[in-house]
Amino acid sequence: MSDVTSAAAGLAAVAGQLAAGAIEVVDLTSPLHAGTPVLRLPERFGQTARFALEEISRFDDRGPGWYWNNFRTGEHTGTHFDAPNHWITGKDLDDVSRVPAQRLAGPAAVVDRTAQTEADPSYLLDVPDLLAWQEEHGALPENGWLLYRTGWSRYADDPEAFANAGERGPRTPGLTPAAARYLAEETGILGLGVETVGTDAGHAAELEPPYPCHSLLLGAGKYGLTQLRRLDRLPATGAVVIAAPLPIVGGSGSPCRVLALVPAGAR
Repeated sequence: MSDVTSAAAGLAAVAGQLAAGAIEVVDLTSPLHAGTPVLRLPERFGQTARFALEEISRFDDRGPGWYWNNFRTGEHTGTHFDAPNHWITGKDLDDVSRVPAQRLAGPAAVVDRTAQTEADPSYLLDVPDLLAWQEEHGALPENGWLLYRTGWSRYADDPEAFANAGERGPRTPGLTPAAARYLAEETGILGLGVETVGTDAGHAAELEPPYPCHSLLLGAGKYGLTQLRRLDRLPATGAVVIAAPLPIVGGSGSPCRVLALVPAGAR
């Protein structure tokens, strides 16, 4: 059997399993609306626009047979994709329109640290966590996604709780600089997916380097996925994740739909 014939048979099998419900499609995307949490920077910096719809027509004199809208928002609003050129370390690398489609889909490794983040909202995933996970589940997948499950999406419909900002600024989970460097330099993952507003911890400006996930992962040509939901529906291994950003020419990212293909009953 040729490689092409074998691949075609494999795709036909997947299609059949999808139709039969043996493979479940789990939507990891947060709804996009005016109340979707957005990252707020110190006032001296530029700010992203919240999502807004502007009605064009709705079965009325402006368009009797159709309903449609314009929308306005930032590239990095809601569940979104960070392209390498989003950060200064990757400024000469791909914009979101140039990311190869082949690199938008891959196997997923899910690292669960919900217990730790419930005890400490500023918990930082570290290299020993990643090594321990691999000792139990095997190596992180080449050309796959690392999804960091923290349970933070339980706050996603409450912008204040989601930001968790106090006198010392926001406190949300993330990665240590060492873990970000390890993923950037010593693994073949496509990128990192998180439940929080961005791939870095809320207090990442205090780390060295600041914002290590953005700096190191995007600088290495890897990607970020943020504000994911339903990671509890995914097994530690065995799912396939597909991220679909808009191909905005020159864009640094895009809101996207993120789907996971999961064996039914895997969790």
